[in-house]
Amino acid sequence: MLESVNKLIWGLAIALLLFSGIYFSILCHFPQFKLNKIFSSLSLKKDKNNSISSFDSLMMVLAGRIGVGSLAGTALAIFYGGAGSVFWMWIITIIGAIHTYAETILENIYKEKDFKNIYKGGPMYYIKNGLNNPKLGLVYAMLILIAYVGGFIGIQANTINKSLNNIFYIPSVLVGIIIVIFTGIVIFGGIERISKITSKLVPIMTLFYVFVTFTILITNYDKIPVIFKTILVEAFNFKSFVGGFIPTFIIGIQRGLFAIEAGLGTGSIASSVSEEKDSIKLGFIQVLGVYITMFLICTTTAFVILSTNYMNNKFIDINGIELTQTAFNYYLGNFGNYFIFICILLFSFSTILTGYYYGESSIKYILKKVTKKSLFILKIVTLLVIFIGTIMSPTLLWKIVDILVALLAIINVYSMYSLKSSFIYNKKANCGKM
Repeated sequence: MLESVNKLIWGLAIALLLFSGIYFSILCHFPQFKLNKIFSSLSLKKDKNNSISSFDSLMMVLAGRIGVGSLAGTALAIFYGGAGSVFWMWIITIIGAIHTYAETILENIYKEKDFKNIYKGGPMYYIKNGLNNPKLGLVYAMLILIAYVGGFIGIQANTINKSLNNIFYIPSVLVGIIIVIFTGIVIFGGIERISKITSKLVPIMTLFYVFVTFTILITNYDKIPVIFKTILVEAFNFKSFVGGFIPTFIIGIQRGLFAIEAGLGTGSIASSVSEEKDSIKLGFIQVLGVYITMFLICTTTAFVILSTNYMNNKFIDINGIELTQTAFNYYLGNFGNYFIFICILLFSFSTILTGYYYGESSIKYILKKVTKKSLFILKIVTLLVIFIGTIMSPTLLWKIVDILVALLAIINVYSMYSLKSSFIYNKKANCGKM
């Protein structure tokens, strides 16, 4: 049943994502290709009225994007869709990057301030204030709450547990309790603590991971041309259209979207924290976050896996991280298992924190008046989900999350397209009539 629903919803989601990606790329003159503006938008300096710099904003975005989707999700794409799925992950990234640019502009136009004079924004607000459809905004907010607090956070905890058990066995219940304790310490500290933790964790873990993966690939540079050839050949396997091309295409799009989250609207929730007035600058920062996630983290992960005898591995109830760990173990021995565990621990933990923040943002939209009691309940539910996610079947978790991701994409892309006039009449957005 879940499989049939998944295919139906994803068929619609993929069609909308590709159409809108091409549409907004042309409308806004392909900002995802303007690399000079993308990199120049990044700054460590804070404006005098801005508590969070553009660098801090990027770190929070990366904290949400770089997680299970980058390491385990990439491995799953290869496991189920073959090497060719990596090519379609690249394509959805290039086309989909415009979505994160567009949704950030809309977020900056339609965001609000709460009673503490702190900005709050995201798709639910541009759906309410731009489309004048608060009910659809409510549906989106509830989906975010279910998807992130219920699904994304659960799969992060599950992956930490799976990765740890590849090294030595610790009862899942105990692992769940440990993750719950550390998460509770942070989320009960508030958004300021979440921002501080993620801004420190993300750059360290990203540089560490990229350094090791690049070292492996450079020392095995002779395999890289073969990997590229394999990816391209399998991506266009029209000899087996139904059994070859279609699964590779769909799985690549699914896993790519899960990894970069472009088109879901979540990046605009993170960027709404900033008091930065320049929506174009924020949009370019979001695009940079997408590119770092896909072309540095996901691609290097894929190449390391594809340079091994990955097809000989047999897994039951696979999470995805097992395949990644096996590949790094192939090159680094036991250190590879420990290395991936440390990385997945940091990646997943930062994603758990950001996922909680998205849930808190949704609660603030759903409830007219947010009390300390309602936020306390959300935190308790989050910790409970972490515990359940740790011991659940990863296969079931992935199926549920995939459906929720597709639903978020459909609502967000529909809303952005309906608000296309906001781009046409926004001179700073550098968009014009097609």
